[in-house]
Amino acid sequence: MLRLRGDKSEHSLVELKARVKDLNSFGKRLAKLKVKCIGSFRQKDTYFEVPRGRLKLRQIDGDEKVQLIYYERDNVAKPSKSNVFIISLRDAESFKTMLEKILQVKAVVDKTREIYRYEGTQIHLDNVKGLGTFIEFERKTPKDSDLVRESRGVLERLMKTLSIEPQSLEKLSYSDLV
Repeated sequence: MLRLRGDKSEHSLVELKARVKDLNSFGKRLAKLKVKCIGSFRQKDTYFEVPRGRLKLRQIDGDEKVQLIYYERDNVAKPSKSNVFIISLRDAESFKTMLEKILQVKAVVDKTREIYRYEGTQIHLDNVKGLGTFIEFERKTPKDSDLVRESRGVLERLMKTLSIEPQSLEKLSYSDLV
């Protein structure tokens, strides 16, 4: 019998994603901002077909736990709000096998992700196999509409600080792009 024990989290984010040509130049720009480096991780996200939103199983090299992540977000090329529900579980392979028996796999996204933190915003520098390089911003935000608007403004200012052009913003999930 598969026993699942883990932690769960539900929260809202304001986030954006942009295509970038050179992650090294962004690494140098981030160093000038004195960001906190969290680390570099290889992540494999298996996305499943679901009636609405997106469901993915995230495996991180070297971590025995797996994350089941469900999120709802509009496909827009600007800072947008997401509702996210995450469960961290042990026994990754058994859980993945069970999900694959129940749900159809939509896509598999293999990436290397460098994670930084800056003034309440998490910054990801992603090298995605078969897609290229991206930068993402995520900012946890209460559901209050004024605070969501404020978080969008923070991300827009960070875009300007890092010289990210609006036309480089990506509206789709990696699962839609592969």
